[in-house]
Amino acid sequence: MSDLLFRMAVGADLASVVRLRDDAARWMNAQGITGQWQPGELGEDHFLRIMDDGEVWIAEADGRAVGAWELWWEDKDAWGAQPPTAGYIHRLMVDHETVPPGTGQRLLRAAERRVAEAGRTLVRLDCLAGNARLTAYYLNSGYRVVGHKEGKPQPGGTTKSFTLLEKSVQYDGC
Repeated sequence: MSDLLFRMAVGADLASVVRLRDDAARWMNAQGITGQWQPGELGEDHFLRIMDDGEVWIAEADGRAVGAWELWWEDKDAWGAQPPTAGYIHRLMVDHETVPPGTGQRLLRAAERRVAEAGRTLVRLDCLAGNARLTAYYLNSGYRVVGHKEGKPQPGGTTKSFTLLEKSVQYDGC
């Protein structure tokens, strides 16, 4: 696989982002990670709404979308009202069928750089409470658990409980 290219998604990317999300949900379920995501939960309308209020990023290899994530500039449902010091990463996903191990870390680092470049000093994210594997992934990536959120609203009207994690970042000018 050639090197990854990171860019903000545009409307023409919506089908690819939905495919990535659904494939990632199927992969999670096959790995025994249930309850986090289900195929078909989010359609193009969801990602279009995020593009209106935040950013959706694509990772491409050889002209094909192989990863994506959402970047929000606030997340009141999970974190409440906060000063503008953080960026919030959501739905970090990779195409597990085509990318080598470590690709998710590359996407995470790109998202962290974007937050730092925007002048924010914290990156925040959440994962389903009880998902020890995903929590360990983020802890091993330098994040720390800073709290829990019970009953966070989800697309479709359900609520779930989440572990809240954050990491300090700084812009290094590169």
